[in-house]
Amino acid sequence: MNAPETASGVGGAIGVTGATGRGGPTGAGGAGDLGDLGAFLRTRRARLQPEDVGLVAYGTRRRVPGLRREELAQLAGVSITYYTRLEQGQSRNVSDEVLDAVARALRLDADEHAHLRNLARPARAAKGRAAAERPERVRPAVRQLIGAMADVPAVVVGRRNEVLAWNPLGHALLAGHLDPAAPDRPADRPNLSRLLFLDPRTRALYPRWETEARAQVAFLRLAAGRHPNDRQLAELIGELSMKSAEFAALWSGHPVHDCLFGTKELRHPVVGGLVLSFEALPLPEAAGHRMLLFSAEPGSSAEAGLRLLAASAAGAADRRAVDGWAPVGGAVSE
Repeated sequence: MNAPETASGVGGAIGVTGATGRGGPTGAGGAGDLGDLGAFLRTRRARLQPEDVGLVAYGTRRRVPGLRREELAQLAGVSITYYTRLEQGQSRNVSDEVLDAVARALRLDADEHAHLRNLARPARAAKGRAAAERPERVRPAVRQLIGAMADVPAVVVGRRNEVLAWNPLGHALLAGHLDPAAPDRPADRPNLSRLLFLDPRTRALYPRWETEARAQVAFLRLAAGRHPNDRQLAELIGELSMKSAEFAALWSGHPVHDCLFGTKELRHPVVGGLVLSFEALPLPEAAGHRMLLFSAEPGSSAEAGLRLLAASAAGAADRRAVDGWAPVGGAVSE
């Protein structure tokens, strides 16, 4: 007999006990468990109405927002029993064909479709965990490359959105108030998601903070599905959920999106307003590592602002060198 369906699972409170509790990162509501699969499917059903997908809605009273399970099952061409088991996390050998059919019925985009597959097939808890616990490293050639980009803000981030390396202009653009050598120390590495939600100066950097916050949460959702055994990622999600009500509210909606390029508007404390293009370039041979690059339109006020910021960053680096600070982008002490 199918379990009764209620509205409580749609956009409900986030469960992150698995991030730090006995269940580890694959515990209830953790980074990538089957419970997350059910919540993800419910949020996607909730955003579709019968008329959106060509179904006739009989009656006016519906106990849940959006499509019912039986309606989704009909659209996907599977039995209601099978779909219910999938949403309740009881189908661990679901086929690609069924997942593709469900994705089409829910009108998932490419990122959501990939996320669905990751959630439906979480890796075994023990597999890959040792590798996930090791500090991430940046190849020397990558450090050399971003160091040569004197006029381009460049930041290398890991799979948890922590800063693995940056050049002086990248540091000055995103976190000039932090120690520039912090990425060289694994225990002290800044995390762009943590800074956005918990650091007031980083929050003030984004005049459209809500847009940036949603993008960060959507990225972390994807990362959690890709790396279900990453305990540090689960702990980050748990920390942000407990310390930021805004993060918890966004997380409960299961946004999923991988933003690889676009425009960012910044309100920089040194050079004022900046409108910059950005590219997030995946790095080979390093799962989840990306190089974030920022640029301004030629002749724009943002280009002038970046030149001014570059001069300021160079002067600050010179002063640190005189004072005996370690050079930015130096050897990693791990």
